[in-house]
Amino acid sequence: MFSIQSKWRYLIMFLGIQLVVMALLSREGYQKRVTYFIRIFRKPDGGAVSGRNHTTPTISGGDVYANLSHLPKAHGHRDDMPYCPKTSPLIGGPIHVSFPSRLSLAEVERKNPLVVRGGQYRPPDCVARHRTAIIIPHRHREHHLKFLLYYLHPFLQRQQLKYGIYVIHQAGNYTFNRAKLMNAGFREAMKEEDWDCLFFHDVDLIPEDDRNTYVCDSNPKHAAIAMDKFGYKLPYKMYFGGVSALTPLHYLKMNGFPNNYWGWGGEDDDIGVRVSLAGMYITRPSLKVGRYKMIKHKLDKGNDVNPKRFNMLAKTRQTWRADGMNTVEYEVISREYLPLYTNITVNIGTEAGLHPPPRTPGPAPKAEAKDAAEKPKEK
Repeated sequence: MFSIQSKWRYLIMFLGIQLVVMALLSREGYQKRVTYFIRIFRKPDGGAVSGRNHTTPTISGGDVYANLSHLPKAHGHRDDMPYCPKTSPLIGGPIHVSFPSRLSLAEVERKNPLVVRGGQYRPPDCVARHRTAIIIPHRHREHHLKFLLYYLHPFLQRQQLKYGIYVIHQAGNYTFNRAKLMNAGFREAMKEEDWDCLFFHDVDLIPEDDRNTYVCDSNPKHAAIAMDKFGYKLPYKMYFGGVSALTPLHYLKMNGFPNNYWGWGGEDDDIGVRVSLAGMYITRPSLKVGRYKMIKHKLDKGNDVNPKRFNMLAKTRQTWRADGMNTVEYEVISREYLPLYTNITVNIGTEAGLHPPPRTPGPAPKAEAKDAAEKPKEK
């Protein structure tokens, strides 16, 4: 009798658990938790990538340099060279991203022998169909820059692009201004080459899938749609941050980026609004392809949260034509053609302007005035 009651009790408990699980699965917010719970009892897949930086280990990645080993080691461009295929045969899909502590720029340079002075590249065995400039706003982020260069160079080479990488370095210690640096980068890059696409790229975001092609669409493109920081989801509809792509025509049509966002936050949303106000819309790759891993870091010194950002965003409709590419002011301090990138150091001034007016000297201190009065006059 006892055993029959026990069986019924266990059966009821089992059915109850099934009902709870079904209820949880019906709600989107619990699906990941249930999946994680089930994976605890499964044997790990030998081909999956492990590590705390990978929030979705079901998608494994390969070596970003693997598909480049057979390329010719020297440029042999001829007049009769064919165009590269519309879809590059070197594209491999998901990429394994990790951050080895001993990586150096010298190692990155050694692994990219076809990259020439200034961070320029063109396919050695075909004529590229697209010319893309990468604009990276920068200050005091050399540690992040070497990781981005390590992955970005082979990532772009697998897509058979002609490309150049421009690091736009803000001089001085005044508050960081990401959007104004990108305006300066656009102008300086276009002086050197007739680029048909410009990617504006945060230094701490590493692309995880080379099917996310760095070419422009018919409308402005937001490439970093799925960051690990946001659980590989788009945080909100008008988000345009991280990595975005525009043609020169797109850029000028929306009057570039705003110049008056000093500090962290707000400029991405302003840019998204500008796209709409200029009569364009934002295109995006799929969530599966537009994946990026962020290099974890604290908020930089000199890049504090901008307390004015919400008030400024509320006025974008009135200000976008009067503040942007048509009003940007900066000075180029230096231009260095380094092995892996072109470094352009610029003075972008402060909120008071590029060259604030000098302060009017006030009256002399009383002590100095007294000394001057007591000093005997020369005869």
